Amino acid sequence: MRLPIEILPAAARSFDIVGLGQNSVDLLALLREFPTGNSKHRIEQFVRLPGGQVASAMVCCARLGWRARYLGRFGSDELGTMGRESLTREGVDVTAAEVIEGAHTRFAMILVDGRTGERTVLWDRDARLALAPEAVPRDAVESARVLLVDCDDMEASIEAARIARANGIVTVIDVETLLPGLDVLLPLIDIVIASEGFPEQFTGVAETGGALRRLERDLNPALVCVTLGPLGSLARCGGREVRTNGFRVPVVDSTGAGDAFRGGRSANAVAALKCRAAGAREALPRPDELDALLAGTLDASPKGASLRVSP
Repeated sequence: MRLPIEILPAAARSFDIVGLGQNSVDLLALLREFPTGNSKHRIEQFVRLPGGQVASAMVCCARLGWRARYLGRFGSDELGTMGRESLTREGVDVTAAEVIEGAHTRFAMILVDGRTGERTVLWDRDARLALAPEAVPRDAVESARVLLVDCDDMEASIEAARIARANGIVTVIDVETLLPGLDVLLPLIDIVIASEGFPEQFTGVAETGGALRRLERDLNPALVCVTLGPLGSLARCGGREVRTNGFRVPVVDSTGAGDAFRGGRSANAVAALKCRAAGAREALPRPDELDALLAGTLDASPKGASLRVSP
């Protein structure tokens, strides 16, 4: 299905996609089962890996062969160095990303249920990392064919989306929950990709399909989509409903599956392949892996840091 939107030709811009938003370092702890209150549990396995929804989506794009650029802020600490270097190793441009002296890089403590791969995220962000709208690098936004934003710094995302719209750049959003300013930001977005439950929260319509119809009617995006975990996704485009089933793979850790969905062509397949390993990026696929999964010829067994508990 062809989207009713025109993307600038590759030669018109230096980057295929620019992402403005969250980066993080994730501290993942695998537990045999999710803890109950007032209890003690042994950590079965622990890893420290780079993450953050927009930064991880840019890595996904780079692995699939697109020219990707990240805009955001890092602290001057060890985690900040780790985060920046993780992007440059993957070929993501960070020349317009700032390092804030004395600030601590955002981090998340992620508890992974070893039975299911589902996770619970606890996070912290230094207030000095907040990006004001006047600090959005205009020339970096204008270097894109497509702009991805999240809702971490709402006013900065609004400014970036306005710059993009004025320059014929397609705008995409990763949106998870209701926040002040969304009523201003969402009308500037061409492709809305929402987490499960958001369409119902935003519209007040209890049924997902009906909520997407309301979003399409009120916002008039080229595409509005909601991710549904193992059930795949549900979208609307041009007045049509499109349901895409999920792919069956061994789930080690679902952290970052939504980020992969937002960064990938054949998005359900990309998100599924990410779940083969711990962390938001370790199992993000290369084009040959994605093509093999779609063709039914890929061995999708766990890879990398497995974070798997034996039965």
